Amino acid sequence: MKQFYPNARAADTSAEANPFRCQGFVRDGTIACLDGSRRAIQSLPAFLRALLVTDGTVTKILEAFFWEPVMVDTLYQEFTTAEAAIPWVEIRPGDRALARRVRLRGGDSGLEYARADSVVRSERVPDHFRQRLIDREIGIGALIRDSGLESYREVMEVGVNPGTADAGQSPQGDSLFRTYRIIIGSEPVILITETFPLALFRTPNQAQAD
Repeated sequence: MKQFYPNARAADTSAEANPFRCQGFVRDGTIACLDGSRRAIQSLPAFLRALLVTDGTVTKILEAFFWEPVMVDTLYQEFTTAEAAIPWVEIRPGDRALARRVRLRGGDSGLEYARADSVVRSERVPDHFRQRLIDREIGIGALIRDSGLESYREVMEVGVNPGTADAGQSPQGDSLFRTYRIIIGSEPVILITETFPLALFRTPNQAQAD
């Protein structure tokens, strides 16, 4: 299985280290960075702070904020066998799961607002839901909403990916990520990591401050 969750293993992401993931407001709080440093939560773009703790459909929230249609492009999707356990969705080595990566792209601007990597315990979701997911009709959040499934989203961790400047590649700025699981019928069945480039969400004042 593609390793979609290196972020989730590189930093201390316990509730004590990242109280923001379950409280939303933490006065003078900080958020963990993958390089071991910490960043003031207050310094993050306000919209991203709200997005990290929302349990709504991210695509619709992005459309309302940027005021353009947001397209869901499937970059990768494959049934695969787990090489390692993913405890948050009770996947064991050897279990079969659906892994996918999508891009949330502005339909007018072409800007990439987010990427989402997900692992789905496909045998634990209803047949009609699984088929629409396989057919790549819409994003997972919109699919859950349209299917009328009772579900609960639990944020497992949030953090910052420092920018990279690998040789031969264009520099990539800092990004914010959150990992959450979707519980359907009292069972965790979907694990999603969403990554948002910080630069696209900064106001002009924040950009000048940086």
